[in-house]
Amino acid sequence: MFYGLAAGHVPSEEFELEHVLADIESLNRAAFGGTYEITAVSIHAYAHLTERYVLLPHGASMGDRYGPIVVAREDGPSSLNGLRVAVPGELTTAFLALRLFDPDVEHVVMPFDQIQDKVRNGEVAAGVLIHEGQLTYQDEGLKKLVDFGEWWADRTGGLPLPLGGNVIRRDLGGEAIAKLSRLLHDSIAYGLEHRGEAVEHSMQFGRGLDRERTDEFVGMYVNELTLDYGERGREAVRRLLDDAQAAGLIPSGVQVEFSA
Repeated sequence: MFYGLAAGHVPSEEFELEHVLADIESLNRAAFGGTYEITAVSIHAYAHLTERYVLLPHGASMGDRYGPIVVAREDGPSSLNGLRVAVPGELTTAFLALRLFDPDVEHVVMPFDQIQDKVRNGEVAAGVLIHEGQLTYQDEGLKKLVDFGEWWADRTGGLPLPLGGNVIRRDLGGEAIAKLSRLLHDSIAYGLEHRGEAVEHSMQFGRGLDRERTDEFVGMYVNELTLDYGERGREAVRRLLDDAQAAGLIPSGVQVEFSA
């Protein structure tokens, strides 16, 4: 998404941009303090941040009949019944989906990049994968118990599962928000139009995927829905948060709002 800006192909104009790389749960937590003017957050976390941040109309990561998956060892359990499931953070959308799927499931929080190993080693019976492990879990002797993207599509009549989005602080004001929104949109568009270059750029941040699988993973979560939510994507966000409010999993009265 940010290759165009990071590599200077999209000029940052009067703004000085600093790129900060962190896992999504760390970014979620930082957003509660307003640390970054613009940040990626989980859609789950956004439900708690609406007073300070507004969603940008682009930058979404959505799973269209795919998404975070719960995995176990091949010789492990075949359902979530009675399991304690490792999750990558209580503000992630993956955790929200898990709670919607099974309100009574027990969980333990651990860093997202340790879950796969902990499941493989038998330290936990099952875990939710939100990263490249979605493509490699079978190589490591793990099996899928549930794919939340498939489950969500079946639940909603085909909507994508909105996992993360980009938000911007309201206190920047309308003019700056509009300009920065355009820059970020142009950066995403540049990355999609120069996919080969952008994938090469992103490989430095990956965790062991070859180029083919990196390209596949990037394509799963940076695509036309990233460039613009569209009405389908916006409806998916509203439906997810409506369902979460109805289940008592997020504050009531959350209104989804996109900037210009």
